Amino acid sequence: MTVMAERTQQMDVEEFEEIASAAPETVTLEFINGRVEGKSVPDGDHETIFMWLLRQCMQARPDLDLYPNKGLRVETYRKGRARPDGTLAPVAHFAGQGDWGDASGVLMAVEITSYDADTDRRDRQEKPAAYAAAGIPVYLLIDRDDHTLVIHTNPDVGNSRYLDRHIAPFGDRATLPEPVGITLDTEVLKNYVR
Repeated sequence: MTVMAERTQQMDVEEFEEIASAAPETVTLEFINGRVEGKSVPDGDHETIFMWLLRQCMQARPDLDLYPNKGLRVETYRKGRARPDGTLAPVAHFAGQGDWGDASGVLMAVEITSYDADTDRRDRQEKPAAYAAAGIPVYLLIDRDDHTLVIHTNPDVGNSRYLDRHIAPFGDRATLPEPVGITLDTEVLKNYVR
C-alpha cells in the first residue's frame, strides 16, 4: 500500500470552480486532495487511444456513452473535482448537471497516461483513490509507460482504494467486468506507445 504524504488544502472547492470556469479551453484544471492540478494537453497517440476505446464501448454497449474529459465531483464529501480522460455512464446521464457531474451512476473512469513527470502520482495514486472514494465501480488505466491496461475494481469507498486490480499487457484481451461488461482486444495499442 502506498502512503501519500498529507498535503494542505490550497483553497476550497467553490474557489476552485470559479477559477476553473474562467480558465481558457486550452487549460484543463482538476482539484484533487485539496490542491489544484494542471492536466497535460493530450498528444495524438493519446487521442487515438481514446477514440479506439470510444469505438469499442459504442459497439459493445450502445446503451452507454463514453464522455471525454467530463468534470466529476469526486473524493470524500465530493470536495474534489477531476476530469477523467473518459467517463462511461448511461446515455444522457449528465444531462442538466453542468460542468461538474455527480459520480454516482458512473460505471467507469478512464485515464490514459501522459508522458510527464506527474503521471505516477496523478494517474497511479491520486486518481484511483479519488475514483474509489466516489464509488466508481471500474477504473481503467491505459498505461503507455508500462504498455498495460490496469483494471481496478471493487471500490472500498471508506478507505479510498480499489481492492482488486488486474493487469493486461498490450496485445492481450482484457475484460472490463460488470457493470461495464466489455472485452477489449488491445493488440492495436502497441502502435501508440513510445
